[in-house]
Amino acid sequence: MKVNGRSLDATPRAGQCLRTYLREHGCVEVKKGCDSGDCGACTVVIDGRAQHSCLVPAFRALDAQISTVAAVGTPENLHPLQQRFCAAAGFQCGFCTAGFITTAATFTDAQRLDLDHSLKGNLCRCTGYRAITQAITQDAQPEESPRAPAGAAVVTGRQRYTMDELPSDTGHIAVLRSPHAHADIVAIDTTTAQALPGVRAVLTHLDDPGVLFSTARHHNRDDDPDDTRVFDTTVRFVGQRVAAVVADSPDIAARAIESIAVTYRVRPAVFDPAEALAPGAPLVHGDKDAAVHRIADPQRNLVAEVHGEVGDVDAGVAQARAVGGAVVTGTWSNARVQHTHLETHAAVGWRDAAGRYVVRSSTQVPFLVRDELCHVFGLDPDQVRVLAPRVGGGFGGKQELLTEDLVLLALIRTGRPAAYEFSRTDQFIAAPSRHPMRVKVTAAARPDGTLTAMAVDVLNNAGAYGNHSGSVMFHGCSESVALYRVPNKRVDARTAYTHTLPAGAFRGYGLGQVIFGIECALDELARELGVDPFALRRRNVIVPGDDFVTWTVEDDDLGFGSYGLDQCLDLVQSALTDGAADPVRSGAEVAGHPDWRIGQGVAVAMIASVPPRGHVAEASVELRSDGTYLVSVGTAEFGNGTTTVHTQLAARALHTSPSAITVYQSDTDAVGHDTGAFGSAGTLVAGTAVHRAATALAAQVIATAAPMLGGDPTACTLDSDGVHCGAASSTLTQIAQTAGGGLIATGRHDGTPRTVVFNVHGFRVAVHTPTGRVRILQSVHAADAGTVLNPQQCRGQIEGGVAQGIGSALYEQMMLDESGAVSTTVLRNYHIPRLSDVPTSEVYFADTHDSIGPLGAKSMSEAPYNPVAPALANAIRDAIDIRLYEIPMNAARVWAAAQRTPDGADRT
Repeated sequence: MKVNGRSLDATPRAGQCLRTYLREHGCVEVKKGCDSGDCGACTVVIDGRAQHSCLVPAFRALDAQISTVAAVGTPENLHPLQQRFCAAAGFQCGFCTAGFITTAATFTDAQRLDLDHSLKGNLCRCTGYRAITQAITQDAQPEESPRAPAGAAVVTGRQRYTMDELPSDTGHIAVLRSPHAHADIVAIDTTTAQALPGVRAVLTHLDDPGVLFSTARHHNRDDDPDDTRVFDTTVRFVGQRVAAVVADSPDIAARAIESIAVTYRVRPAVFDPAEALAPGAPLVHGDKDAAVHRIADPQRNLVAEVHGEVGDVDAGVAQARAVGGAVVTGTWSNARVQHTHLETHAAVGWRDAAGRYVVRSSTQVPFLVRDELCHVFGLDPDQVRVLAPRVGGGFGGKQELLTEDLVLLALIRTGRPAAYEFSRTDQFIAAPSRHPMRVKVTAAARPDGTLTAMAVDVLNNAGAYGNHSGSVMFHGCSESVALYRVPNKRVDARTAYTHTLPAGAFRGYGLGQVIFGIECALDELARELGVDPFALRRRNVIVPGDDFVTWTVEDDDLGFGSYGLDQCLDLVQSALTDGAADPVRSGAEVAGHPDWRIGQGVAVAMIASVPPRGHVAEASVELRSDGTYLVSVGTAEFGNGTTTVHTQLAARALHTSPSAITVYQSDTDAVGHDTGAFGSAGTLVAGTAVHRAATALAAQVIATAAPMLGGDPTACTLDSDGVHCGAASSTLTQIAQTAGGGLIATGRHDGTPRTVVFNVHGFRVAVHTPTGRVRILQSVHAADAGTVLNPQQCRGQIEGGVAQGIGSALYEQMMLDESGAVSTTVLRNYHIPRLSDVPTSEVYFADTHDSIGPLGAKSMSEAPYNPVAPALANAIRDAIDIRLYEIPMNAARVWAAAQRTPDGADRT
């Protein structure tokens, strides 16, 4: 076959798909996202037709003309389509981008007019599709925002991800997983596997280093329970590791796995968190004691709990009733959700020339991974280097240690490089999901809507391992409750171990689940009282000067660096009002039709800008001998846009253009420490460290140049050309030479104090009652992001969060069968939003300047997700006059609800 004009003469292996064949022969721009033809990341053009290469047997492409995104254009000579993707910010993590561009480059004018159909085979988890649509339809408007530095590499497929470059002689790891939810391993026979030619090692519990740890990664490692082993003698969920094979090829490793014989002693299992907490329930970690964590109690299946009250909730409820107010009580629940980042979990390990262990990983937290690997394997930090290239999406899912421990164990055992990559099925059955929660809310108010009481009772399902679960529970019950000024509050929350897939960090980190319950309860309360939902919120939300009150009065480093919630409420309400007069956004086409009902809803969210209990970033900025600047920072880029913002912050402080800045990042060799890219800390924490380092370097540059120019440093100015003092000037290259080849300055931020971010979302929907279909007529989001450093990029973050929120609200659900196994194992059976599912959201920003964030900015990566599901639920409630208490609110559930009257009678 000919690929991008060059001949490939190697014969494909029997059964080999075109995707793996191309990647093995250097075409790594062809990505692996699903291996089932569902995502489009592997798209190539075969004899003029775009096809998913994972579905094409390689031998069928012999003698064909094949092109990839590399044939569309180069970084030096971008195709107009690639130029528009850069101009429109039509990518975030970029893992899907090559597939989109390869597909769209073949489109006719007619196909460009029907992108819902033309792009039905391409998925993007990051952008929300609006920017992609604009790039393809040539509707991209010029933006003043600086573009992503990696743009040209991403749109041409030159950008490298974790599995794109493997060392020679790399061994490939395959994993045998448990078929039982709870069982002891009695025996493992690996004889046949070990005898298979090409097998380098078979790893079992006999190779376990004997150290308990947590896959969750936090700045303080004791935030999470040490209840996990690399290989355990007891399996606690279907899909848990039992053994692994390291072999010369993935095929050999897979065959060897099939030959391992395991004898199990099956034990009773418990899948429901309420049943798990009941006396006499099967214990998930009955072999452990309270030493696994400071608050967990494995002998009760308890990961964490909190109980606290401010004021007297019962009295507040009685007061509301006594004055003719209203009281609402309900229980809201959410499903398991998969992050579905298109790049699956993966890691590669080798030893460098100095003998250090090097692990390249698709991780959000390279420093925390390094530290935990050292803890588990008894190594010193200077013996291990962890680095992350560009990461293909994360959403919290890569704040875990899921592949790196196995890669390092294989590297230690074999002394040769090793790689481990999750399949898409592995992502569903073995990677932690979003936490399923049941949230009971009681809210009481006077007739005018003033809240008198709020009680929240949360039951959180941790799954088989605790990892993030305690922290998610605490965080979920924090800002969601603190947002409202209520004299009487109570929180009761428990997190239980069960014999199900573990749950972990997910965008919003527990807030989305609890906010769903609270915002729906408040909407119902407003209806009971006949109070406008916007007015009820305006009356009760906290304002500067108020305490942050949850189950206690918080007394920490959280404060109001700025406040734009009032503006956000106004912006959303005004937009919905304007939309009501617009034929499209009002649903005039279906208004009055007996099968369609129209409603609108709103929800509010607050989140702290940085996680509590420590988040540290260090950075350095160097003036190099050629007069350019090098920024070194530990934060990973996974579509969160931190590289662009860090470039802007450094350029602003150094009075130069972004083109003069190079960013080197996410490598434990780069700086002393970086807690990681989670909790939206990339801008506020790492960005502040970068800005401080750049500001300090600017002072150094001027101080070095002033004597050269015979002037006072206070009279000198720095710009992109150099330093000027009166009529005298010195170039940056000259200054660097005078300083001995360069100058360097450092900066640090320890994550405190913290500010708060506000988001408000509003929807207008039309519900088709005969089918339960929900059509979004208008989607409006207002964000208090402080000074918006990059409006185009910030808008993209919001649109991506909204799209993910719509998926959680309407479509996404991981199903478990009666054995506790995840039965949703491929993307086609798990509905993440496609282009046709996502409306174009109107995005507005409050006009604020934060006193805490760098240059007045706040974080805005995970925050937009949180109010989306309750806003949609409230809009559906307004349309059909029936409250739904469970998400996803899919067509079947909406249809069933629409057949009932408010008093529960069957409409039919």
